[in-house]
Amino acid sequence: MAIATADLYDERGDELDSLALQLHDIGGRIAFDGPIRTVRCHRDNALVKQALATPGRGAVLVIDGGGSLASALVGDLIAASAVENGWAGIIVHGAVRDRVAIGELPLGVKALGTNPRKSAKDGVGEVDAPVEIAGVRFAPGKHVWADADGVLVER
Repeated sequence: MAIATADLYDERGDELDSLALQLHDIGGRIAFDGPIRTVRCHRDNALVKQALATPGRGAVLVIDGGGSLASALVGDLIAASAVENGWAGIIVHGAVRDRVAIGELPLGVKALGTNPRKSAKDGVGEVDAPVEIAGVRFAPGKHVWADADGVLVER
């Protein structure tokens, strides 16, 4: 990432939405950006695993887990798969697990928090549909930037 989110916002202002939700930096890369891909799921990470096992081509997977911290949607094996498949990062409106191991990966990961509990594997949810998190719309194909200051999304 060539530009900090604060500087990017100064340049582009109203062309961008700023996510006011405070997420934890968990991955080994704090700053990351890329085109948006999405998964909407609740306590079920089968679609997350499936998406991150495909070529990422520098994209960022935005996971709308409804803000649930009851079980993790991403763990170290799924995050490692994202690295192997060329994803730039993952933004989770929910929980992850294996925080220390994910922190050693060259991958951007932001999440609400952590929980060691596994999620279901039923494949319930939706892939590549617009999702809204804390009033900000994440539409597949739009661009997202993330760093230590937060998350900006192209309108």
